[in-house]
Amino acid sequence: MNNKIFLSLLVLWCCPVSTFSQDDYPERRDVLVEEIEAMVMETREYIGKDRLKGAVIEAIRNVPRHEFVPDLYKSYAYENRPLPIGSRQTISQPYIVALMTDLAEVNSNSIVLEVGTGSGYQAAVLAELVHHVYSIEILDSLAQKAQRTLFNLGYENITVRSGDGYNGWQEHAPYDAIIVTAAPEEIPQPLIEQLKPGGKIVIPVGAQSRTQYLRVITKNRSGDVEVKEILPVGFVPLTRK
Repeated sequence: MNNKIFLSLLVLWCCPVSTFSQDDYPERRDVLVEEIEAMVMETREYIGKDRLKGAVIEAIRNVPRHEFVPDLYKSYAYENRPLPIGSRQTISQPYIVALMTDLAEVNSNSIVLEVGTGSGYQAAVLAELVHHVYSIEILDSLAQKAQRTLFNLGYENITVRSGDGYNGWQEHAPYDAIIVTAAPEEIPQPLIEQLKPGGKIVIPVGAQSRTQYLRVITKNRSGDVEVKEILPVGFVPLTRK
């Protein structure tokens, strides 16, 4: 991967950008979608496609990302980059959220597990597409805040709880797809066990001191898994209780 693309994937929020008013949010979401589509084209050799599903793009267009970031960063909400959400955690880059959602290959009947609720943004994007999202966040404060945000926005098909997502959420398994929004050093076995045959896990894997890679794990009918490496990424570590 060339340096330009790799740096854009790991873009930081330290540099100032132009601000805009709340009235501009719908227009800014349209611009964000165009930027995501352009980045998909730039990375098509790595992700194996030159466009994302139309339903995924519409979900990004519909979800108000500014509601999932602290007030200090609302004016940056529609920049295609991660942003701090407190507790040393981040809301993921919209391109990565869109890509992970697309790679999960969900539909309106899907039951999805998300490990790492964070601000709730990825869960909201998924909820636009699936039957139900079960989301686990290890930090109580973030789980409670995300739950309030999602409730206030009217999402009734998302259930959030605090807990150790490494072990999944056995009660509602098996899942059609599992999306992990923090990076373990290896793929958690409990998540593989809770995945339906034919389902997919989309997960960043790797130590913080090394390059992490976004991977897609597909489980076949006999329970064996196929692992496909997509592209280098940068995520916060998956922490344990």
